[in-house]
Amino acid sequence: MNVVQVGVFIAITALIALATWLHCRGKGKGAAADEKDYFLANGGLAWYFVAGSITLTNLSTDQLIGMNGNQMALLAWWEFAAVAGLFILAFVFLPVYYRNECTTTTELLQKKYGDKHIRALISVLFLFGNLFIFLPAILYGGSLFLLSMSGIETTLANLMYASVVLAIIGAAYAIFGGLRAVAVSDTYSGVLILGLALLVVYLALSAIDFDLSGVPADRLTLIGDNDSPIPWHTLLTGMIFIQTFYWSTNQTITQRAMAAPSIREAQKGVMAAAGIRLLIVPAIVVIPGIVSYKLYGDIGDPAYGRIVSDVLPLWLSGAFAAGIAAAVLTTFNSILNASAALYVCDIHEAYVGKPRSVPMLSAVVSIAMSVLALALVPFFSSQESLINTVQELYGLLSMPILSAFIVCLVFRNVKAGAAMIGVVAGVAFYAYFSMVWQPLHYIHGMFFTLILSVVTALVTNRLIFGQSAEFAIGKGDTPAQGETATA
Repeated sequence: MNVVQVGVFIAITALIALATWLHCRGKGKGAAADEKDYFLANGGLAWYFVAGSITLTNLSTDQLIGMNGNQMALLAWWEFAAVAGLFILAFVFLPVYYRNECTTTTELLQKKYGDKHIRALISVLFLFGNLFIFLPAILYGGSLFLLSMSGIETTLANLMYASVVLAIIGAAYAIFGGLRAVAVSDTYSGVLILGLALLVVYLALSAIDFDLSGVPADRLTLIGDNDSPIPWHTLLTGMIFIQTFYWSTNQTITQRAMAAPSIREAQKGVMAAAGIRLLIVPAIVVIPGIVSYKLYGDIGDPAYGRIVSDVLPLWLSGAFAAGIAAAVLTTFNSILNASAALYVCDIHEAYVGKPRSVPMLSAVVSIAMSVLALALVPFFSSQESLINTVQELYGLLSMPILSAFIVCLVFRNVKAGAAMIGVVAGVAFYAYFSMVWQPLHYIHGMFFTLILSVVTALVTNRLIFGQSAEFAIGKGDTPAQGETATA
């Protein structure tokens, strides 16, 4: 970067931080902040902050870098399917979370099964996913983009230096501001990044005179064959369940919608996020990558950073770097805040006791996870495709976790122990399926993992616990075990 780029980058980054501080000052309770204030902004997020935070928490470098790095239109299906996932969140899961006054998504499991241990198990799985998959992937993707765009050599040492800086700043937001600061900075950053990303789409197409001739047909089609990253038939099996898990049970995402003052305000924010996902996001995550294929060939994950550097004017490239940095920071701090919520509410309070200071304990969790995530950045730097690696690895956790939610919402009179056995069986099956056996695409594997987990829970419930599951749909919001609402 030259002086102009650096100056614009610093100015915009500082402006976002200042705007966030001005909006949030005086609204928290400092060291005395309780769980509802620190993790749910005291139920004070207006619909536009819900929409902005959901959008930018998801839209980070694993999307912009990873999807464009595949350099094909087919990856847009992740975003089209996400719209369905957001509808499921708004009209299926959110009413249940609000009715049960949940602070974390996993709290619903305790209230339904009448057992704190299943809540803790699912929280641990979420924490493992955040620590070993999402946090290091975000740091790596953000560092790769900033280095690629600025022309700095992408050595492991440089990637680590950039990752350390991003981790320190991102953790500071999560530690000192709680969810309110995270959501507000998400929204301000989101306006910047979406606007500039759309400009990149236009300028990239202009650079090739809007002529995609010469790009292979398999790079432009939305119907994937068996060897593609998303074969068409996977849209009929695992894709919708992946989206249901991510948008409706994942604390990092759902926490924003649970922080609105009412269910109606939350649903309005989620629908706004769905509109953005449908109308804007597919274009910005695939078109620059396709254009980069025509310009540079098959270069993989560095594609987005290179084309942004080439098509944007010098001063705007500094602004875009600030926007990408903001996307990385907000996603990173969102995951840290959600992880702290899971640990404090689901594990520490259940097995250790009420913490003297929620912010202090959350800070310790955030710092520890940041340090461990940095140690895993080299692993992601060695992968061929960032987005495919993230999606495939998360299958170890996503479908088993979703099975616990499906069982408690669809059935009643199911023991928590049976659901936990189903979860563990699902993790073991997917690990074998994806790492040893591999007979089908991993998205199909996720579908069969979900089915296996649910069936195992129901069979175990009958044979080991002597309980007969009953359909709960249409019979009221009742606990899965039948009577107990809390542990």
